[in-house]
Amino acid sequence: MNRLEVARAGLMVSVQARPRTGYLAAGVSPSGPMDEAAFRIAQALVGNGDDAAALEFAQFGGSYRVSAPCMVAVTGGAAQVTINGRAMPLWESHALRPGETLEIGPMRGAVWGYIAFSGGIAVPELLGSRATHVRNAMGGFEGRVLAEGDLLPLGESALAPPQRLTEIFHYPQGPIRIVAGPQDDRFDSRAWTLLLTEPFSVSSRRDRMASLLDGPLLRAIGGHDIISDATPAGSIQVPGSGIATMLTAERQTTGGYPKIATVISADLPRLAQMPAGKPFHFVRIGQDEAEARLLAERERVEAAIRSIATPV
Repeated sequence: MNRLEVARAGLMVSVQARPRTGYLAAGVSPSGPMDEAAFRIAQALVGNGDDAAALEFAQFGGSYRVSAPCMVAVTGGAAQVTINGRAMPLWESHALRPGETLEIGPMRGAVWGYIAFSGGIAVPELLGSRATHVRNAMGGFEGRVLAEGDLLPLGESALAPPQRLTEIFHYPQGPIRIVAGPQDDRFDSRAWTLLLTEPFSVSSRRDRMASLLDGPLLRAIGGHDIISDATPAGSIQVPGSGIATMLTAERQTTGGYPKIATVISADLPRLAQMPAGKPFHFVRIGQDEAEARLLAERERVEAAIRSIATPV
């Protein structure tokens, strides 16, 4: 069996796969990739299917070796990627052979990166997914982030011609779109004016569970304690501190703070990828538009995957 060796671990490197669905009532949030589009494109570039697992890292990728030839692709943002010192473009697949070292440097213009290996990372499924839930210490590789010296099993694969996108995949620009949250009536017009007119940025205090947002403090006129209820991905909850907090892949399944708004699904990966300190604005839209935006984004990703081809 082909094995993947972690020669030097990057930051927050974990095995990720399709989200683990159907267990919210048991207190298990879905986990899965923070940026599903970049994850899926990486998998498609090396010929993997939807059930395969890959690596996710934050900001710095690390170094890796394999025991048998395979194809590898790195996506997510911009970074220096080399194989035995030879520069390799991101968003393309490349051959990685035994004795060679894949190195991924700091990510620029994004936070989360993905490393896909042909054959996929062959960790066992747990509750229907190979994804690591770091907070719950379950799934993936021993339920944890990777460390130097770890050896992970890879599925069988063969070297194939390199693949790349024939249409450049880019992250949209513009404001982050939100819909009103389930407790929007606990916030008065002043809080909404601050949310929709003042700039925010993602704080450096972020992980796979949540991202704190730097910006004006928001006050709930109805109080900051509620009977705990469900927390969808993208929920912007506001505790007593007034600091808006966006919940992400490993969020708690219920929460007792009011949620003023929810980032629409189409924009959630873009906000997750936004570098700390970069200012942005929120804009409020309706539910119908949010659903239309999600369908359009899904088609955009599918079109990118369909465009993958062998360079001429």
